[in-house]
Amino acid sequence: MTEPTKDYLARRAEEINRWLDALVPQERVEPRLIHRAMRYSLFAGGKRLRPTLTLATGEALGADTDELMPAACAIEMIHTYSLIHDDLPAMDNDDLRRGQPTCHKAFGEATAILAGDALLTQAFRVLASDFPHRDAARQVRVIREIAAAAGTVDALIGGQMADIENEGREVDSITLEYIHRSKTGAMIRASVVTGGIIAGATCEQIEKLTEFANRIGLAFQIADDILDVTSTSEQLGKTPGKDQTALKATYPAIHGLEASRTRARELVDEAVGIISALDIESQTLEGIARFVIARSS
Repeated sequence: MTEPTKDYLARRAEEINRWLDALVPQERVEPRLIHRAMRYSLFAGGKRLRPTLTLATGEALGADTDELMPAACAIEMIHTYSLIHDDLPAMDNDDLRRGQPTCHKAFGEATAILAGDALLTQAFRVLASDFPHRDAARQVRVIREIAAAAGTVDALIGGQMADIENEGREVDSITLEYIHRSKTGAMIRASVVTGGIIAGATCEQIEKLTEFANRIGLAFQIADDILDVTSTSEQLGKTPGKDQTALKATYPAIHGLEASRTRARELVDEAVGIISALDIESQTLEGIARFVIARSS
């Protein structure tokens, strides 16, 4: 990862955390336990990749940071909710997330479920009421885009369901790609497209942004699959090898490690080609695309 990209990601993460702190109820607000659990998971760390993509995309098209931040933070809330629920015993049954006990380990299953529900609800409250852009049509488009990506049709919940249904089964590459593009890729696509919508991107630009995002979303999950096989718990911040133990469909399991690495690089190269061809300031997005497969966690 280049120094400019590293610096940009770090700076944006700090800004996003400040906004999240203001947008999510403080621990002292009653009922305190649920707010403690929400903030415990939300501020446990993480790269803030999805909201950063919203910011980088919108800024490349001329939008101001303050216009983009509420939607970016809402996306991070939805991402964190999905991680809390993904870690539950009924799902992946993970003990570690971002290097610390998962929400249900720290607060119990019932509170963890409610913390995830509350973050999802708070995200749409922010999208509906804390949206500084005065174009109501764009606001509705953003809400629709994010809701669709978090839903069941080629989206987050649908991908999670397909992942659960196919545990322990022999899965072909088409099914595997569907799971990855839905469970992981849909919210990454929404992050990029949301930035474009807020900035007033044209239909042609939205189409190209979607193509860019689809590629980096799939590359991101392939990289995750590789890291699950090759990294330690200290590097990952979570338990490695869980996918293999649970007989989950992954790129290395179906295609092997080297072919998986090659496919991830190809996807990123394609994404960079797409975004660099747009008449926008694309260097930051290109750097983030490269980071997707260069990261170690």
